Amino acid sequence: MNTMQSHRRCVLALAITAALASAPAFSQDTTNSKGKDNPENSQRARVSDAINLDAVVVTGTSGTRTRMQESVSSSVIGIESIQNSAPRSTAEIFRNIPGIRSEASGGEGNANIAVRGLPVASGGAKFLQLQEDGLPVLEFGDIAFGNADIFLRNDYSLDRVEAIRGGSASTFASNSPGGIINFISNTGEVEGGSVGISRGFLEGFDNTRYDFHYGGPINDDWRFHVGGFYRSGDSVRDAGFTAEKGGQIKANLTREFDNGFIRFNFKHLNDRAIGILPMPVLANGSNSNPNLGSLPGFDAKHDTPHSPFFRTDFGLDGENNRRVTDIDDGMHPRTTAFGTELEFELGGGWKLADRFRTANTDGRFVSPFPASVGDGAGIAESIAGTGATLKYANGPNAGTAFTGQVINTVLFNSEINSLDNTANDLKLSRAFDLGAGRQLDFVAGYYKSSQTIALDWTWNSYLQELKGNNAALIDVFAADGTPFSQGGLYAFGVPAFGNCCTRSYDVDYDIDAPYAALTFTMDKLTLDASIRQDYGNADGSFAGPVQATDFDVNGDGIIQQTERSVSVVDVANQNPVNYDWSYTSYSFGANYLFSDDLAGFARVSRGGRANADRLLFGVIQPDGNVDSRQSVDVVKQQEAGVKWRYGDLNVFVTGFHAETSEQNFELTSQRFFDRTFEAYGVELETSYRIDQFTFSGGVTYTDAEINKDQITPEVEGNTPRRQADFIYQGTAAYEGYDYRLGVNIIGTSASFAQDNNQLKMPAYAQVNVFANYRLTDTLVLALDVNNLFDKFAITESEEGSIVAGQDNIIRARTIPGRSAQVSLRYEF
Repeated sequence: MNTMQSHRRCVLALAITAALASAPAFSQDTTNSKGKDNPENSQRARVSDAINLDAVVVTGTSGTRTRMQESVSSSVIGIESIQNSAPRSTAEIFRNIPGIRSEASGGEGNANIAVRGLPVASGGAKFLQLQEDGLPVLEFGDIAFGNADIFLRNDYSLDRVEAIRGGSASTFASNSPGGIINFISNTGEVEGGSVGISRGFLEGFDNTRYDFHYGGPINDDWRFHVGGFYRSGDSVRDAGFTAEKGGQIKANLTREFDNGFIRFNFKHLNDRAIGILPMPVLANGSNSNPNLGSLPGFDAKHDTPHSPFFRTDFGLDGENNRRVTDIDDGMHPRTTAFGTELEFELGGGWKLADRFRTANTDGRFVSPFPASVGDGAGIAESIAGTGATLKYANGPNAGTAFTGQVINTVLFNSEINSLDNTANDLKLSRAFDLGAGRQLDFVAGYYKSSQTIALDWTWNSYLQELKGNNAALIDVFAADGTPFSQGGLYAFGVPAFGNCCTRSYDVDYDIDAPYAALTFTMDKLTLDASIRQDYGNADGSFAGPVQATDFDVNGDGIIQQTERSVSVVDVANQNPVNYDWSYTSYSFGANYLFSDDLAGFARVSRGGRANADRLLFGVIQPDGNVDSRQSVDVVKQQEAGVKWRYGDLNVFVTGFHAETSEQNFELTSQRFFDRTFEAYGVELETSYRIDQFTFSGGVTYTDAEINKDQITPEVEGNTPRRQADFIYQGTAAYEGYDYRLGVNIIGTSASFAQDNNQLKMPAYAQVNVFANYRLTDTLVLALDVNNLFDKFAITESEEGSIVAGQDNIIRARTIPGRSAQVSLRYEF
C-alpha cells in the first residue's frame, strides 16, 4: 500500500469513527411511519423533511424497510424542496442530492452527472441511471446527443425524487453501479390538484410556463392522476428567438383490488430548448489562479452563439439527400410512452410485482460548438489562403467588410431517428417468519429490456462574428475575390476535426438480467445479499464518413468552393455491429440499530456498465465484434456510515471507496480513454427544524485519482478533470402563518479543467432565493431568483492550460446568470 492510499484510508476511517463517537446511543422515538401505501406517509409527509429516516425508499432496494433500517445511502426530495431550489432544468434538481455532481450548464438537458468520484470522462450520466417510476428513461445514460436527462422533465405530475448512491443499485437495475435517481409520479392517492402560471423576468428571461395536475379516487376501486406543462419563450440565455417551446402530459389510472393493484401509465413529451455548449470565455492570470470572465461584446453568463441570423442549416441527411434543419430545434425530444405496473399478493406469503413500459422516442440535437475563437484575418487565411478577406453574410451589415474576432463554429447537427426502448421488470418475493423475531426476505426477479440507438450526424462548419446579441454569419473570400463560403457556411463537414464526424448508425441493444436478493433480520441486525447477472447483445450497423469530390449539394448545377470536397455518409460500406457481453453484479450489506435513533451500516458492492454507442467510434472490429474488456466497465465499491437523529435533527454520514475501470470516447477532442480510477470520500447529509425554521443540506468530500492510463500514461496519479474535493448544497427556510421564504446555496471547491492538472476552474457558490405568500387558502403567489448574485463560474473547459501574463480565450460552459420568475398557483 502506498503512502497516498494509506492516508486516504485513514481519512475515511477517522471520519466514520468520529461520526459514530459523536452520536449518543439513546432513544428518542420520533417515528411516525404508517406504511408506504398510506397517503400521509408516501406523498406529502416527505416534503418538509429532507432526511425522513422513517420513509421507505423503493428505488434500488427491496422496498420493505425504512431508511433507518436499510444499509444504503439514499435521499428523498419532495415537491416543496424542488421548488425551493429554483431549478431552471432537470439537472439542477440533482445538485441538491449529496454525492451527486451535476454540471447543469447545458440548458434543459445534456448535463454531465457523476456520483462519488466516479468519472465523467466524456459526458452524460454514464454510471448513474435516471429512472421514471422505477424503469430507466433510457437504458444508457450517456448516449451521444441523447443523454437521458434530455428526455426527463419536472412538472406538477411529480410526487418526489428518490436517489440511491452506490449500494444495491447495481443489483436492482442494469447499468447503474454508481446509483439511481428515480422520478416518482403522483398517483392520485389524495384528491386534489392545482394550476399555475409562471412568468420569467430579469436579464431577458422572457418565458411563460403553465403547469397543472389533478387526481384522486374515482370510486372505491379506481383512482387517477393527470398532470403536465406547456411553456414558450426565451431561455435563461438570450438567443434572439423563441428558444423554448413545448410541453409534456403524464397520466396514470389505478385499479385497486383486495390483494393488490394494477396501474396504467401514459406520457407524451414534445419539447424543444436550445442546447448550451462551451462558449468563448476570457482567461488571464495563471493556471493555478486564473481570472475568468466575459469577452467584450459577449456576456458568457447570459449570451449564446445562437442568433436570429443563424436559424437554418442546409446540407445533407444520413442518406446523403438534401435537407434543411431548423436550428431552433436545439434539443428536441419527442417521446410517447405507455406502461403498466402491478402488485399482487398471491397467497402463502408470496407477492408478485411487475413494471412494464414501452416508449417511441426520437428527436434532434442541433447546437453551435466553437471549434476555435480568434482573430478573423487569421482564421480566414486558414480557410482561403494568404490575403483572404471577410464580409458580413447577413444581418444589417450584409455585404460589407468585416474585421474583428470570429467563432469558427461546428454545428453539431444530429438527427435522433430512434431511441425507442422497452423494459420489463418482473419480481417475486416472500417474507419467511423464522420465529424468535427473525425474518428472511426473499426476492427473485427478471429484467428484460431493448434499446435502439439510431442517429445520423451531418455536421457543417460556419464562421460567425464574436458577438453576444444578434451575431451575424461571416463569409470568407480568397485574395482574388473567389468566395470560399456561402451564407457563412464554409464546409459541408468539419475540417477542424479532420472531417471525422459524418456518420449514421442503427443498433439494437438487448438485455436480459435475472437477479435475486436475501435479507435476514434478527432483532436490531439486518444482513442482506443480492446478485444480478446481465447478458447483453448489440446488433446493427454503422457507416462512417467519406469525402466526395465535386458534389453538387444544392443541385444548382454549379460546383461552388464549398462543394469541392463534401463529407458524406459512406452508405455503400456499412460496418456490422454484432457482439455479446455479460457481467456479474453483487452487493452485501449489514445494518445495526443501536437504538431507534442510531444505526450503523456497511456495504461491499460490484457493478457493471455496458458500453454502447460510444464503442462505434473506433473499437468495433471488422466482423462487428468487440473485445470483451472494452464492452463492460466495472465499478467496485465499499461504504460504511451512520444514521442518527435527535428530535428534529437528522444526520446521515457515509464514507466510501470506489475503483472504476472505463473505456470511452470524447467527441470534441477525438480521444479514446482506457483508464482505471480510484476515489475515497465522505458524504454528509443533514436536516434540522426548530419552530418555523428548517435547514437541509449536505457536503461531499472526494479524493480521486487516475490510477492507470493505457493510452496517456503521463496523467497517471493526477486528479480526474472537473472532480472537486468538495461539493455542497444547503437550503434554509422560514415559514410563517401564510408565507415561506428561504435561500438555497449550491457550491463546489476548485477543480482541474483537464486531466493534465494545469488549468484550475475556480471554486464558486451559487445562491438561489425563494418566497411564497398564500393570498387565500387556495391561492399562492411565489417568487424565485436563480443565481441571485449573477455569479460567473464555469463547469468545464475544452482547454487544459493558459499562457500566464496575457489574455487567453478558452471555450467553457458557464453556469447561467441571474434569472427570476414569479408564479401564481391555484390549488383545489
